[in-house]
Amino acid sequence: MARRPASSGGEGFLSPAPPRILAHRGLALEAPENSLLAFAKALAIGVTHLETDVHGSADGVSVVSHDPDLVRVAGRDVRVAQLTMAELRRIPLGEAQGYSSLAEALDAFPDARFNIDIKSEDAIAPTIAAIREARAIDRVLISSFSRSRRRAVVEGLPGVATSLSASEVAPLLLAARLGARAAVRRLVRGIDAVQIPPRAKGIDLVPRGAVEAIRAAGVELHIWTVNDPAEMHRLLDLGVDGLVTDRADLAVEVLAARA
Repeated sequence: MARRPASSGGEGFLSPAPPRILAHRGLALEAPENSLLAFAKALAIGVTHLETDVHGSADGVSVVSHDPDLVRVAGRDVRVAQLTMAELRRIPLGEAQGYSSLAEALDAFPDARFNIDIKSEDAIAPTIAAIREARAIDRVLISSFSRSRRRAVVEGLPGVATSLSASEVAPLLLAARLGARAAVRRLVRGIDAVQIPPRAKGIDLVPRGAVEAIRAAGVELHIWTVNDPAEMHRLLDLGVDGLVTDRADLAVEVLAARA
């Protein structure tokens, strides 16, 4: 498959060669999601890529957290942005884990690749700072449902790998389904990966022709969130490059069986 020349970020994050597993919030079977323990458990079974999310704390730190508040994971009716990083670290999440900063995660796992979803505006500046200070531009990919948030971080980290935001995906998928490969190449210019669910509103988003058109444009195609081994096999048979999964343990077994 022909690939466009990668940025310095793409060369680092998009290695080793696909197919790749992206451990969604780590491996949270016996560890709180998005905790350092969950990341360690994913890496311990051979995963190289971690998917995570960040919000901003009250004192301007990039905090590893999917939700904007603590209700679901800690039973506290308070927002991440209302607490300092020191206060968040003291919140018990289970298994002796508390919240961690992005800087701490990057430092704890210097060989891991991180797919970082920018969840809030107040996470933009501290995320840029954390990645710069860790000299981790070459091993992260920046994603966000918000095009403006994603672009702001990418502009602050020249050369970093990135994926399309939600508003940019529909035109791409339409062009890919129609086989309009010139349009596909134009729509993924400056992009390293397309990350989408397998279906939306009952519509298959990854028919074989669309997969081929996207990959022919020189970008990777990652599918989220895939936890069923049969579905993993189906998608890998179609040629997708990455599986974002809560069950990295099962995905490792699937890749081993296929090897």
